[in-house]
Amino acid sequence: MSLASPYPEHHDTAGSAKTSVPPLIEIRNLSKSYRRGGQQIPVLQGIDLDIAGREFLALMGPSGSGKSTLLNLIAGIDRADAGSIRVAGVEITTLSDAELARWRAAHIGFVFQFYNLIPVLSALENVELPLHLTGLSRRARREHAVAVLRLVGLADRADHRPGQLSGGQQQRVAIARAIVTDPTVIVADEPTGDLDRVSAAEILDLMDGLVRDYGKTVVMVTHDPRAAERARRVRHLDKGVMDDLS
Repeated sequence: MSLASPYPEHHDTAGSAKTSVPPLIEIRNLSKSYRRGGQQIPVLQGIDLDIAGREFLALMGPSGSGKSTLLNLIAGIDRADAGSIRVAGVEITTLSDAELARWRAAHIGFVFQFYNLIPVLSALENVELPLHLTGLSRRARREHAVAVLRLVGLADRADHRPGQLSGGQQQRVAIARAIVTDPTVIVADEPTGDLDRVSAAEILDLMDGLVRDYGKTVVMVTHDPRAAERARRVRHLDKGVMDDLS
């Protein structure tokens, strides 16, 4: 199957990334601090980073290095104090809150360490949730959700609730939910951190296939060197500063 966006205004830039000069994601001089009590704590300092379309990038670093903060800034969940983030030509730092919410819904797919599935909903209903923002009919939402569950190998578990699924199966449902809107970028925060080695390898195989076969761009935060080895490129953060390697 091909992933077809349910958003009329959404344009797939990944497919043309091979011939496009600019990277899909361009980050320049990005800084972010948080206030703790009366003290300003710097988290990211002057980050520059380019991410190509169809790339599988791993961000590594010790706890507190700023890698999850960087992921949240790329995804438009958080806002930078200074600097620029362009995703597929859109400068997301200048968007209003409402514009950013619409952009995020159309262009970003989220995968979390602990799945973040709704326990009382079936796998199919969990996957279908992001499509409620698209204006699709109930039948079309259901067709999209079934298609991506088939893609991640869980069509036969569509009626199961999260508590009836293994950790690896729950993460597959979470990935299906992340890709059901055909996002430009998939951001994954420790997606294998709660899984055994076999299940982790299956999840990494799935994400690699999304890049290879469907032209997706994946940015993954991980502590696990084995997971990072599966990425096409690895960048390291330490105390809010990124390595100077390409």
